[in-house]
Amino acid sequence: MAANMFVVPQTKGSVLCCKCGILMDPNPANMCVTCLRSEVDITEGLRKHATIMHCPECDSYLQPPRTWLKAQLESKELLTYCVKRLETDLKKVRLVNAEFIWTEPHSKRIKVKLKVQKEVLNGAILEQSYVVEYVLQDHMCDSCTRFQANPDQWVASVQLRQRVSHRRTFFYLEQLILKHDAAVHAIKIKQMDQGIDFFFANKSHASKFVEFLDKVAPTKRRESKQLVSHDPKNNSYNYKYTFSVEISPICREDLICLPPRVAVSLGNLGPLVICTKVTNNIALLDPLTLRQCFLDPDQYWRYSFKSLLGSRQLVEYDVFNVEVGSPEFNVGGSKYVMADVEVARVTDYGKLFYVRTHLGHILKPGDRALGYDLYGANNNDNELDKYQNLVIPEVILIKKSYEEKRQKKRGEPRPWKLKSLDMELDESKGRGYEEKMNTEYEEFLRDLEENPELRFNLSLYRNKDYQPSEMASVSDGDDVPSVPLEELLADLELSEEEDGDDSMKD
Repeated sequence: MAANMFVVPQTKGSVLCCKCGILMDPNPANMCVTCLRSEVDITEGLRKHATIMHCPECDSYLQPPRTWLKAQLESKELLTYCVKRLETDLKKVRLVNAEFIWTEPHSKRIKVKLKVQKEVLNGAILEQSYVVEYVLQDHMCDSCTRFQANPDQWVASVQLRQRVSHRRTFFYLEQLILKHDAAVHAIKIKQMDQGIDFFFANKSHASKFVEFLDKVAPTKRRESKQLVSHDPKNNSYNYKYTFSVEISPICREDLICLPPRVAVSLGNLGPLVICTKVTNNIALLDPLTLRQCFLDPDQYWRYSFKSLLGSRQLVEYDVFNVEVGSPEFNVGGSKYVMADVEVARVTDYGKLFYVRTHLGHILKPGDRALGYDLYGANNNDNELDKYQNLVIPEVILIKKSYEEKRQKKRGEPRPWKLKSLDMELDESKGRGYEEKMNTEYEEFLRDLEENPELRFNLSLYRNKDYQPSEMASVSDGDDVPSVPLEELLADLELSEEEDGDDSMKD
């Protein structure tokens, strides 16, 4: 508004209440709020008490007719559920606000304060608050009833298997399942010899879990069902469903000899290639040409070939000389440099190997590397025999080794940790099997430290019990891979009902 401009002062009119005579702002009813409320009660006819069914086992509430909703006390979901129970009453008024009133958790009562509006005399709008008390009536849901009658009762099971000699794949899948809550509906998880069994109370939960596995690993599956009971009166059948899911035996860092037909379909790749990554596709890299190709599950299971050598057969080499022979290449998001290196087995310096490798960007004289010894290996592979006049390299290096430097830090705790599934373990295997599992798990943790791409899709948590040692500053100069602190998440203390009781929800 321009300066020095004349403004007409505005006054707000006021009237007297027709009942009590106090001065008030005018409204269509010409009555003050107190007199209007004494004349009209807009909450009349609205329910002030209601009963809701509550399952004490899984802490869920019955949403008629048969749906059970899981919600915590004073949560947004529970407030929405309570308001919807009054949906027929709230059609008469306009809901403005709803909030909880605190009650003792063991009182079996939930109080909700509602604020409503309604048009009353001569178009005047009156706003009023009232309290609705909900009485919790304990009633177990169908899933909890079946579980209490027989904890081992299940409707569908998923048998996850991989025909390999280690469990590195299952350690990785376990972390993916935890991050995405894929097995939140499982009523039981059991560790088996070459895999894991998941048991569900509903077939749809098992199907959803199998679909998740198809998205994170190259799998094939079969489905079967077994008749449990039949009621001829209403023609109803009860089945138990079993999903058999098999994961490809190809693992990361495996050396593979491609069948001739597969190599041709991939543009004459290889035939000796390295598996660099396994998701729902298999990434293959030719270490001599740096060509990369991807195999989808359909392509793999059509030929169903196996690895020539696996990570159990890696040999440690000392690196004596490195001659870089190419610039840096970016292949599939990973950096590689072709180089000629001179290496020898750590356990045998009598034979020197001059090999070509894709690890020229990380290897330098004095380092150690892990690779496959094709010079001394006895390979009985049918696919390899199909290639005539194939020049097989004596050594194929896979990755840099940090084992010698890790010896200095052996026994020290890590500043991070992983969570694990609530899984039943097979205790009949003995101590030797348990030590093997611990060794493989330690190797999996080292892989996470060495490979940032591997831990990209996982959740790592800060270890509250970790105390940096006084020698930490001295050992900081070692180039041993570790997980940066900025990648770690704060560990949350989960309540008992969040540890897996979601499986009780129908």
